[in-house]
Amino acid sequence: MEFVPFRYCFKNREEEGGPGDMIRITKQTDYGIVLLTHIAAEPERQYNAPELAAETRLPLPMVSKILKLLTKEGLLGSHRGVKGGYSLSRLPESITMAEIITSLEGPIAITECIETASDCSHEALCPVRGNWRRINHAVRTALEGITLAELAQPRQKLVTLGRGNAFAAAAQLQEA
Repeated sequence: MEFVPFRYCFKNREEEGGPGDMIRITKQTDYGIVLLTHIAAEPERQYNAPELAAETRLPLPMVSKILKLLTKEGLLGSHRGVKGGYSLSRLPESITMAEIITSLEGPIAITECIETASDCSHEALCPVRGNWRRINHAVRTALEGITLAELAQPRQKLVTLGRGNAFAAAAQLQEA
């Protein structure tokens, strides 16, 4: 088996005119986080789908779909009636980013082979599978440490992974 450097494990989108190497979440999850942080800013208020779509400037069909999914997953409560709508099912301090992403994406895993059976022909022989598990655990732990209440606050440092400046050091190495 040929050794493939770590930086080639991610698709380089700069070559396609995109924003560079990254791990991506779906637009649905991105919008779900926007909606939940908007709701968390005024947790005592109830919102209906058209209000949320207008206030967040997101498409109503997508907002409706996400609200139903978050209700099904237990993060939102749905209230019927004239003054009904959606509200958080728990305090924003008790809802983590890991819960939100899992509700909208499924299990958190950087690579497919980590948590579930995959179609990868190299899975049984993969020399880095154990290290991917460590990385996956670190990402999940970081996401479990960030609450919706924190995310709803204006710009703040949410988490430091690894040895603090590992990502900054890696970025400097790539630039060199």
